[in-house]
Amino acid sequence: MSQQNYEEYWKLTNAFTDYNGKKFLDTLAVCINFIDKYKDEPYSEDKYSRLQLEVEKVNPINLISIRKSINQLVKMGFINSFLLSYHPQAKEYVGARTNKKRETLLSKIIYSNSSFNRAVNNDSSIKQINFLIQTLIEKGKLSKEEIIALMLVDIETQENPFISETELQKYVKEATNIGFIERKYNQVGYLYNILRKLDDLVFVNDDLYFKEDAQQIFGEDLTAITKKRDPYLHRLYKNQLQEECEEIYGKPLCVLEKLAYPVLIASHIKPFNQSDETEAYDPNNGLLLSKTIDSLFDLKYISFTDEGKLLFSKRISDDVKEFWKNYHLEPTILNDQRKNYLAFHRNLMTSIDKILN
Repeated sequence: MSQQNYEEYWKLTNAFTDYNGKKFLDTLAVCINFIDKYKDEPYSEDKYSRLQLEVEKVNPINLISIRKSINQLVKMGFINSFLLSYHPQAKEYVGARTNKKRETLLSKIIYSNSSFNRAVNNDSSIKQINFLIQTLIEKGKLSKEEIIALMLVDIETQENPFISETELQKYVKEATNIGFIERKYNQVGYLYNILRKLDDLVFVNDDLYFKEDAQQIFGEDLTAITKKRDPYLHRLYKNQLQEECEEIYGKPLCVLEKLAYPVLIASHIKPFNQSDETEAYDPNNGLLLSKTIDSLFDLKYISFTDEGKLLFSKRISDDVKEFWKNYHLEPTILNDQRKNYLAFHRNLMTSIDKILN
């Protein structure tokens, strides 16, 4: 790789960190209304100055911060350069009733239209987030070092819409050699802030995954993972649960529903965060479950008796109870060790019900 000027990197603007916050939404709404009102007027510095005055009315901050806030909307893809148009879903974003809906819209807008090379008076077709996500598709996981290294990549020199593993590792080495993270700590933080807010992406121990991939690897509610996992031991843990199912049922399946879903979760009985090193990877502390059952079990909406009968939380609705009431675990998987873990799980469910009811 040719020596690169290390000051050339993905430059972000981050006047806002809360994309659901009133200041962000008010500023975006002002920009959208201004563009609608003056869409037939070509770009000029005077037009830009008038927009800044309009933003100041709803967000009275200094001029530098106002310019930075407008440029952030441009770089994120909400507003297009030269103040002539905006993303088709920008209005929907402002009017969304829930933050969850905005999360999906944010992901679409940023993936399809963001460019960190853009400014109010400069357009660009280089899409850094798109490039990062395409690289994630190819690799399946991006480490913190790899994400930071991507910020040095000149996308225009890449033949593919992603970077190869070999080339990426060269940039990892270069980023380390030039101390990029130490010198550009804020810029790295800005990128992480965006990535953490995109739908279907999740960080596990500083590694970026697609949420579905992470659930297949790690198994349980990913928002609860704070203790560092050993990925290899966890894979062995899940393999042992699958092998147990193959011995008993002839194939891996949900041990409650007896259905061989394409995606099965290695669900901890005693939560991973509360387990010691032995318990965390003990297959007796696990059940192979479908996504639906894993969610109910992981959030302590259901548990099981020592005989395998379903127990329901007081927080669960009657129609759900009625649907699942005849399902049970078979005695073949209820060994003494698993029963001990289930006793711990039942106590957790009871404690949560007492607190919330």
